Amino acid sequence: MNDATTLIGGDWARLAERREVHAPATGEVIGAVCWGTTEDARRAADAAGDAAPAWGRTTGRARADLLLRAADILADRAPEIARTLAAEAGKRLPEAQGELAFSVEYLRWFAEEARRPVGSYHAEEDPGRRHLTSRSPAGVVVSLTSWNFPCSLQARKVAPALAAGCPVVARVSERAPLAATEMLRAMQDAGFPPGVLNLVHGPARELTGALLEHPAVRVVTFTGSTEVGRQVMAAAAPRVVRPLLELGGNAPFLVFDDADLDQAVDAAVVAKTRNTGQSCVAANRFLVQRGVAEEFTRALAAKLDALSIGDGLADPVPDLGPMIDTRAVAGVRRIVDDALTRGAREATQPQTVPTGGSFVAPRLFTDVPDDALLATQEVFGPVAGVFPFDTEQEAIDAANATEMGLAGYVFSRDASRCWRVSEELSAGIVGINDPVASVAFAPMGGVKQSGIGREGGDVGLEEFTETKYRAWRL
Repeated sequence: MNDATTLIGGDWARLAERREVHAPATGEVIGAVCWGTTEDARRAADAAGDAAPAWGRTTGRARADLLLRAADILADRAPEIARTLAAEAGKRLPEAQGELAFSVEYLRWFAEEARRPVGSYHAEEDPGRRHLTSRSPAGVVVSLTSWNFPCSLQARKVAPALAAGCPVVARVSERAPLAATEMLRAMQDAGFPPGVLNLVHGPARELTGALLEHPAVRVVTFTGSTEVGRQVMAAAAPRVVRPLLELGGNAPFLVFDDADLDQAVDAAVVAKTRNTGQSCVAANRFLVQRGVAEEFTRALAAKLDALSIGDGLADPVPDLGPMIDTRAVAGVRRIVDDALTRGAREATQPQTVPTGGSFVAPRLFTDVPDDALLATQEVFGPVAGVFPFDTEQEAIDAANATEMGLAGYVFSRDASRCWRVSEELSAGIVGINDPVASVAFAPMGGVKQSGIGREGGDVGLEEFTETKYRAWRL
């Protein structure tokens, strides 16, 4: 692991202060990053601002070639980076490998998008006039990401920003910064001009404030909790920096009595326990039609009870890894204790978890009151409740009874019902008989307090551009 982890103006710097990174499975120190200051953040924004005019004038083909080269380099280094990711984030190695593959796919997708023509010509209503629109780079982008998917989240932001012609200053969470740093190193090794790609580590609030005060910064893209998203919006407001936010969720998982129950149960395990439940799109509430609720609960509890728990780098690979740290474990325990205090009943059996790391056992509850934390808050762990319903409208109302609206899931064999319910769900992402909806070519984002804007797909590129309209009289 290279000990120069700060990238400013094309140069990797070794700073005096360093922050250690611990493996959540063992608590051992596995690396460190340079810990910067607000002055380092300003220098990075200066470098990005200096690079912006020339980078914005490069052709789409030139940007595409660099992104494709970066994708190839990242793909070559992916096996090693994936092991680092599994160690620092507690991921199962196959999930870490999948995240690196997804990151490569984002680079390739947006490389292709960079070459597509943008703009439009509108039919004239006056024979003596013409109407045209064009898109240009918005300016310097600040990319802020959380620890749960540190590589793919940065790739989903950095790739379209670069493709659009915007230099980037990235900051990754100090809870899992090593793999994302190596991913950005691979990208820089593709030959991006100095200042086009920058990376700083340091105290989140202070660095974010310094970056959003910088006159060159025009867009901030953030993935994380709704609470922190509000703070980012507030910091962006004084200079009217455009916010692109993917925030928290409280995803409902609707199972109707005409669903393929085996498929729904298998999908529920994936939707709840992927990344040990530490995902904004994880299923949070299982809303199950009353006629099949008991059978679904029994089958899901048995599946959860059978899951193995351990270090994601172990052989054989366990079904669940650790939580990111003990703070995350405490957050899940608080939600569980609240549910039990309010009379919830546990459907799963007690499990012994490994010692020495931040492990929790998967748990499923019934008879959960509607005002319990398990029903109203994002769990961010392998714990959920089953909530029976009777009618389709009741299910929709329950699913939408939250200020969050990132993802939702619908399981039914009735195509008409799937269409109706998916239209009515207040969510930016809906998986229909599918527990993993994310793909590089589709937009990702939420409604209500789950965010603003969309990442991925063609709209993910537009977020980093400005539209100019020209009215031309002949």
